[in-house]
Amino acid sequence: MKQKDIALIIVIAFVSAVVSYVVSGKLFVTPANRQQQVQVVDTISPTFQTPDTKYFNSNSIDPTQNSQIGGNNQNPFSGSTN
Repeated sequence: MKQKDIALIIVIAFVSAVVSYVVSGKLFVTPANRQQQVQVVDTISPTFQTPDTKYFNSNSIDPTQNSQIGGNNQNPFSGSTN
């Protein structure tokens, strides 16, 4: 390599370093601009109000129980009910 080539590589590296420094300053957020206001969340208390007895009572229908509709039809395709 000639002296001229080495000088050209050094100049290109210096210019690219300056350009990348300027571009990264524009693209990335500086620590001064990272401050952001957030809402404060209320603490969750371990005590709850009792649920409304209109919906939650001992006489309510339990949706987790199996329900049977109709009779005991062993052959559903026969057309007759046994």
